Amino acid sequence: MSSDKHLRGILLAFLAFAAYAVSDASVKLIAGRITPYESAFFGALIGLSALPFLLKKGDRLTDIVVSSNRSLWLLRFCASGVSSIGSVTAFTHLSMAEAFCLIFLLPAFVTIMSVVFLKEKVGIRRWSAVVIGFAGVLVVLRPGFRELSIGHLGAIFGGLGGAISIVIYRAVGPREKGVSLYGAGALGSLTICGIAMVPDFQWPQHQEWLMLLSYGLFAACGTVLLMLATQHAPAALLGPTQYSQMLWAILFGYVIFGDHIDLPILIGIVLIIGSGLITVSREKTRGVKLPPSLAPGPQATLPKEGET
Repeated sequence: MSSDKHLRGILLAFLAFAAYAVSDASVKLIAGRITPYESAFFGALIGLSALPFLLKKGDRLTDIVVSSNRSLWLLRFCASGVSSIGSVTAFTHLSMAEAFCLIFLLPAFVTIMSVVFLKEKVGIRRWSAVVIGFAGVLVVLRPGFRELSIGHLGAIFGGLGGAISIVIYRAVGPREKGVSLYGAGALGSLTICGIAMVPDFQWPQHQEWLMLLSYGLFAACGTVLLMLATQHAPAALLGPTQYSQMLWAILFGYVIFGDHIDLPILIGIVLIIGSGLITVSREKTRGVKLPPSLAPGPQATLPKEGET
């Protein structure tokens, strides 16, 4: 019975990350016709449709602005806005596979910040995973051998913002409601992106509206599916499913955008995913609790606890 329940959770997680991949492809199809700030704003606004499904018994809509730690809530607020802008910028300027490569550096950021800010002890395997992950990024970027773009910087900030959110979740623990953290992220993206889009705002055309609806609704769908997945299986089992996004990225990139992956990017993908899987493998004995959702925008990533 338990194995069947876990299988349902894993399948739901795969569906969730497939939905996120469709969301990312949708925002990439906008192809810069509106600014990343504007895309992220409307994506977050439409993504609020997931909110009613995230409310647990006893939760109220006003809980999105209630916090047991206002300073960390505000940090999550800011990190989400930066992460949303960075992720949309990455998908606008890079191939989907390359964007995911850099965003998937998130577990390494979590490990480093856990040591610095949470004073956790991290073992040799986690540090090895960090080194492998950064090596993969260097292989992908090839500094000095290719021109780097704003998209690469956006992907790094996208992963860094997501990592900050995960560390905040771990810092506040069970004292904070999941809907409060979701509210901080959603309101942060709406506020920061809304302000940033004002100088260059232009009303989306019909095609852009369709892509924005797809971007926001599939992200909301992914959020709800991921929440349902966590009710059936523990995070240790769900963790590896997030890397299925890379398979979708390669498929969508080839079929929709005509992208081709060269050997260095392929090697980087293997190194970065390997780094993440090493991290995930260290969580199987920890029973890590997965938050309902930490990202209302294009990325939602399972949290990684530090090891002892």
